[in-house]
Amino acid sequence: MAKKTKKKTSTHRAKLMHFYFHRTGFYLFIWESLKKAFWPIVIVVASLLLFNKYVYNINDGLHHFTENVSRLTVLSFFFVSETILGLVPPEMFIAWSKKTPEPILNLAILATLSYCGGLISFFIGKTALKIASVKEYLEVKMAKNLKNTRKWGGILILVGALLPLPFSIACLAAGMIKYPFKNVALFGLFRFLRFAIYAWAIFQVVH
Repeated sequence: MAKKTKKKTSTHRAKLMHFYFHRTGFYLFIWESLKKAFWPIVIVVASLLLFNKYVYNINDGLHHFTENVSRLTVLSFFFVSETILGLVPPEMFIAWSKKTPEPILNLAILATLSYCGGLISFFIGKTALKIASVKEYLEVKMAKNLKNTRKWGGILILVGALLPLPFSIACLAAGMIKYPFKNVALFGLFRFLRFAIYAWAIFQVVH
């Protein structure tokens, strides 16, 4: 009886969550974000394939890059990028990791740095509130992100960790609204899953 009641409660909760996400526009937000990300990704992939076929072999370029740029430099640059609004697509670094002597190890380091970069963004957002000029600038610049984070909280962190959406911006907004850090740390763990999925796809192309 207790088991049946628990199942009924879980189903009811799921229906309420679905209704809430539908009413607040969460599904529409995800759809619009994916649509915005889809064509840029298609264009980048198509451009890379054409560039690789007619201009310069990307595998040779990556091999040259790994030989001439130290691992510490690449990882440091990636960490800064993932902390400051995710300026450079992580896919480029995933491709780089495939050409290194220890691809799985470097991929794990990249995923960890990306996760940590998001957590630092959270504290940057939290600290920024103490500086009046920065607080005013960010609240205007990130008004939409702050509004969405207040509505959807940890689910938005999870989406930012998994999908081609700015993870660090989601964490920054979470810090600004003082969202519980433990939830950010928990939902942010899905960042590792994203790197694993993307690596599986990219490693098929990069040899």
